[in-house]
Amino acid sequence: MGFREAIYPIMQNAGKEGVHLLCYSQGGLICRGLLETMPDHNVDTFISLSSPQMGQYGDTDYLRYLFPTYVKANLYRFCYTGFGQSISICNFWNDPHHHDMYINSSDFLAPINSERPEPNTTEWKKNFLRLRKLVLIGGPSDGVITPWESSHFAFYNENETVLEMREQKVGASFVVYQDDSFGLRTLDKRGGITVYSIPGVVHTMWHSNETVFKECIEKWLT
Repeated sequence: MGFREAIYPIMQNAGKEGVHLLCYSQGGLICRGLLETMPDHNVDTFISLSSPQMGQYGDTDYLRYLFPTYVKANLYRFCYTGFGQSISICNFWNDPHHHDMYINSSDFLAPINSERPEPNTTEWKKNFLRLRKLVLIGGPSDGVITPWESSHFAFYNENETVLEMREQKVGASFVVYQDDSFGLRTLDKRGGITVYSIPGVVHTMWHSNETVFKECIEKWLT
């Protein structure tokens, strides 16, 4: 709510071309939630910078620091509880081996992905499609986002094989692209998605890497 209140005056004061959103890491999920739930937004371009758009599932150093007594195979036991969902990382913890629990328990990622029936699904899709351009940036050296391809709306299947965004099969545990559940495929079909894979950038350096800015970001801010 605070973010919405902070950004709304900026949107109101923008010209006809609207505004650009550049959102990093978990902020990219917050920004997408804002886009879907804000019917009068005027965001032209949404740049998602190393953001776990399809969720997180991996034993990174960061995760071990937060949950030293859990490994990825058992974290669902905590995350998919009412208390667990009050912890930010659990809001986008996506365990491919316990997909039904994720669908039923997730208070944030599953709803904004429209992976379960929501009363506002149609409206949220309409809001998301007010976007002209979605720019997805990530890379294999990230070290925090797991799998790193989540930054491109790809994710593990039940065998922990990464399925690319456009290769998700109907009948798989997640099909937000093929189902067009919140408008991802529609935006792609109209040429509205650009994907960048940049090697050699660790998670904490995306927002300060000059190559990333010059090659992936600068052109979309004009």
